Amino acid sequence: MVIITAVTIALVIVTGTYAYQVLDRQRGASEFDTVKKSFITLDDAIRDVAWDIDSSRSARFTVKYGFLELIPGTNLKGLPLSVTIEEYSEAAYSSYTGYVRYNISTNYFTLGNGYKSYLFGNNKIAVSKSAENFGVALIEQSSRWVSLTLCYRVRAMKTSVVQVGGETVNYVEISIIKLNATKWSTYIGDLDLAARNIAITTQTYGPFNVAGDNTCTVNVRLGESTDSVDVSLDAGKVVFNFVIAEVQLTP
Repeated sequence: MVIITAVTIALVIVTGTYAYQVLDRQRGASEFDTVKKSFITLDDAIRDVAWDIDSSRSARFTVKYGFLELIPGTNLKGLPLSVTIEEYSEAAYSSYTGYVRYNISTNYFTLGNGYKSYLFGNNKIAVSKSAENFGVALIEQSSRWVSLTLCYRVRAMKTSVVQVGGETVNYVEISIIKLNATKWSTYIGDLDLAARNIAITTQTYGPFNVAGDNTCTVNVRLGESTDSVDVSLDAGKVVFNFVIAEVQLTP
């Protein structure tokens, strides 16, 4: 009887532990799906406020099994962000941008080591069409963590061609959304993450003579990634407007 009782207790403990682990994994997967929806809502909020000074919107997050990180746009934690134009070296921008990241341990949720996909956006950090989303939400798994990271790419496009004093002038707009936070912070629990536009600035360069092939190449660096887009120009002059929207994230 003693042996039977001991074996029974051991089986109950093992079964209970396994069931608890399975339940935790189910809850972790459910939280990850919920957080993905929150990232989509946050992206909508950021894009809505980015070009509307002093506007604000928020997104609701519920985090228990993982944690949410706000990374400020500084040289200590932020992503280096630079834009250069090959044919016009005077027209350039350099700074840092923040980002938002959710992390959950592979003890609670796993996609497979080395997994990488995009919730929205893709691997391009420079775009040239108005219909393309600024936001990029990358899902990836290292050996111990599954992460979902939101940052913003750069859009370069010709917005107009006008006649000024008998001269054809191209206007090219380089649109940049910079995220920031007061400090690096991690959060667990329920929170409303607010996105507020704190500034919109424009840096203008030119007019320059349009290069011989009537094309300019805009190079973008974001973190360790680099990309470029070509913008077609009409013969004549070109003016570059760097429009920088600064969005502050506050829990």
